[in-house]
Amino acid sequence: MEDRHAAAAASMVRVNGAPAEATLCTGSHLELRWRYSAGAAADRSLSLEGDVLGVEANGKEVVIRAFVADGAAAAKLCCAAGKAGGKRRRRRRDYVFEMADGEGAAAAWGDSLRRCLDSFGRPKRLFVLVNPFGGKRCANKIYEAEIKPMLEAAGVEITMQETQYRGHAREVASSLDLARYDGIVCVSGDGVLVEVVNGILQRTDWEEAIKMPIGIVPAGTGNGMAKSLLHAASETCSISDALFAIIRGHRQALDVCTIVQGEKRIFSVLSVTWGLVADIDIESEKYRWMGSARFDFYALVRIMNLRRYRGSIHFVPAPGYEAYGEAVKQVGSSIVEPLEQNGESRVCSYQGPPADFQGSDWRSMDGPFVAVCINNVPWAAETVMAAPEAKFSDGYMDAVVIRDCPKADLVALLLKMSDGSYVKSPYVTYLKVKSFRLSPGQLMENPRRGGIIDVDGEVIARGEATYGRNQHQDLMAYGPSLRLTVHQGLATVYCPK
Repeated sequence: MEDRHAAAAASMVRVNGAPAEATLCTGSHLELRWRYSAGAAADRSLSLEGDVLGVEANGKEVVIRAFVADGAAAAKLCCAAGKAGGKRRRRRRDYVFEMADGEGAAAAWGDSLRRCLDSFGRPKRLFVLVNPFGGKRCANKIYEAEIKPMLEAAGVEITMQETQYRGHAREVASSLDLARYDGIVCVSGDGVLVEVVNGILQRTDWEEAIKMPIGIVPAGTGNGMAKSLLHAASETCSISDALFAIIRGHRQALDVCTIVQGEKRIFSVLSVTWGLVADIDIESEKYRWMGSARFDFYALVRIMNLRRYRGSIHFVPAPGYEAYGEAVKQVGSSIVEPLEQNGESRVCSYQGPPADFQGSDWRSMDGPFVAVCINNVPWAAETVMAAPEAKFSDGYMDAVVIRDCPKADLVALLLKMSDGSYVKSPYVTYLKVKSFRLSPGQLMENPRRGGIIDVDGEVIARGEATYGRNQHQDLMAYGPSLRLTVHQGLATVYCPK
């Protein structure tokens, strides 16, 4: 098996008790094939890269632990063929190969198969963070019933830790001995992923630490990142599919957005929202027991009592989007001031991308606004395609601006969020930007009340008289402008091929 382009000799075996002839094909597509001696004449096959979790040799048996699409290994030579037809549903299945030539042959086949799997660069040691409070609070059960058995089947060494409070994952990531692991896995919604990225970027060794691949297993309410990654590969957004993507070890660069207000900063990988979307996301927390249905329910509540916000936005458009908004004739220093990188902070942590927009052509829009959203990936949640044109690593943010519109049109607009077609509404402005500045204002209907600014599902600023105002001390103030810049491909996530 040292030569990947060599073909192994055929061996007589019994596959799950039935006599067959098996061959390990090691050409450009590593594959295990077998043909039964009786019954169906078609070859059966498993793609080592695309179907196999792990291999175990025991006595004269070789157990192939697989994760296959329905009907896979049944009568086809190319297991990837089903991908073109749409999303595939997979399930765990073991294949027991009993070698006619005894234990020596089984050991040799086991060694050869393991070397093939090792050649894919799969992770061997994973640090798994489980959030027991996310979604319907069943992450622990998911870990024990699905995640741990599947990782063990793949031969992955696991270190598991539960998060105990908000911000715990950030603390863990900021001090974790990363040399002991090949990747970090977040069993949660999007919140733990965001905390891990922020924790890594707080480290003194952030330049090396941020190269650590991060995996996302959807066990929360929104699961926007997992949905985005799996949907891009035509895979279902499921726990097992997300986990298999991590096991296979394929990686995807991911843009990271830096949000700055004065000397305070935070990093985002999913979205920044203000107005209707933020109100729905945060104020629906009291209906968390409803699961993801809480978003649909509370969206109707908020539309019936629609809020419109004063404020303004400034942005540097990406190529092709220069016609949006109004030209800013004289750009103030407050809009383009460089990110602070003074004193000790410069050497202790990541301070944001080295971007200078002093000579850029800035554009602006003034309110009233129903919602303003800045997106980094296509899906904000499993059922909400917020930014259909968003890419994981294009160096741009996808801005969505919803203007004042009739309530009936707004309901119709939100119903089209499931496939992203809502962006075609005349009340929606959709554009890509290089840099963005949000200056949030008060409610049109009540000038004494402000709004909520939500970053990746967590509040960073609240205006007066908003939900949870008296219970939280937020990172930033509501009213002063927030500056957003993007660092192309800074982070790395596990993804399907």
